[in-house]
Amino acid sequence: MAKTSALRQLPQSNLFRPGDVFVLFGELFGRGYANGLINEARKAGMDIIGMTVGRRDENNQLRPLNEEELAAAEANLGGRVINVPLMAGFDQDGAPTPTELLAALTLKSWQDDKLDWEHIEQCRQIGVRRFKDGVAQAMAQLEGMIADGRNVFFAHTMAGGIPKAKVFLAIANRVYKGRGERFLSTQALLDSDLGKLILQNFDEVTANTFQHLIDGSAALRDRLEAAGGQVRYTAYGYHGTEILIDGDYQWQTYTNYTQGYAKMRLENVARAAWEQGIKATVFNCPEIRTNSSDIFVGVELPLLALLRALKREDGGAWADAQWQACAALLQDGHTLEEVLEKINALNSGEVMRGFRNFDAWPMPNSPELAEVMIGTSDAIVDMHQDKKALITDHLSSLVIDATGPLMFHEAAAPAGPVLWLNHDIIARQLNRMHA
Repeated sequence: MAKTSALRQLPQSNLFRPGDVFVLFGELFGRGYANGLINEARKAGMDIIGMTVGRRDENNQLRPLNEEELAAAEANLGGRVINVPLMAGFDQDGAPTPTELLAALTLKSWQDDKLDWEHIEQCRQIGVRRFKDGVAQAMAQLEGMIADGRNVFFAHTMAGGIPKAKVFLAIANRVYKGRGERFLSTQALLDSDLGKLILQNFDEVTANTFQHLIDGSAALRDRLEAAGGQVRYTAYGYHGTEILIDGDYQWQTYTNYTQGYAKMRLENVARAAWEQGIKATVFNCPEIRTNSSDIFVGVELPLLALLRALKREDGGAWADAQWQACAALLQDGHTLEEVLEKINALNSGEVMRGFRNFDAWPMPNSPELAEVMIGTSDAIVDMHQDKKALITDHLSSLVIDATGPLMFHEAAAPAGPVLWLNHDIIARQLNRMHA
């Protein structure tokens, strides 16, 4: 996989210490990748500061958190929250908003319906200006919270951008979950005006916010570095993952990951910052199950190969215990080997091999892909005792546990602007943590 820069050695660097500051650029909701980084910052004794996306009032206007909401957000984060609304994207900006324009689309007409792009561009500019103004306000508050000479870790966690339009929910069910007669091509979505709007909003939420963070914190960064402090920026990417296939680590990906275009834009933001001497790194993390990823049926399947990686990377008693814990989630009559054989058959099959094309990423889906991928996902879920307690849930939590220390310590002395965290380094980190 020569085209990617994978982290191959466990990072050993330590930069951050008590009194340094960890800034979560995004609001913490539920359990996801950000929790792993926050845990490491807490272990290092850092002060933790977070942001909020704000909330909508009865007139759909963005507002700060009220006292009760702020207290809950700070308790969830375990730190202070700067109460300036940083809602990314432009789908609810302007009058009418892009989301309101989408209300006119129907399941029969959406592929041919056209949007007013001049008006949408005005909405986008309003949204960008609003967000950048919010960043300026948040950074002004942050200035007074960080003393000279401190090291600061900015963790960007913003992603997404799907407009809350009823028609899209119905379309998404067919694009990401449909088989047979219910199959819908992702390319058909991207070729439509609806798809073009979604891609623009993805760019604003997932990628351009990273640029606004880097630009908006320039004065703070200059002050801290002039006094001997260091500043780091990280972001969460996705661009496929190397997993064990036929005994070797091979790059593969979930198809179609519609946000892939925005994730590549995110990588380019980091590369441009790096060229200016700013230590900004996008970590391309493995597939996991989260509330937001559950729309993508089959995205969780590569996780199952992590079980074999745990043993490959010198896993001992702890790795064996993970196998046993996962096997215990299956119904009587089903075994873990049976599950892994299904994954082997899927990854070795002609259909999936055709999508392991790094240069063409993110490729559009196909009826054949939907059949084998969604079919395999459904079959494996059906083997479980409880569909709310899946092997992939357990493995997702392990990946989160591993990415935290990998990103935290690598960011201290990062090797480059874009790094892949593949199953080999994830497994080695987990085995080291539990040796």
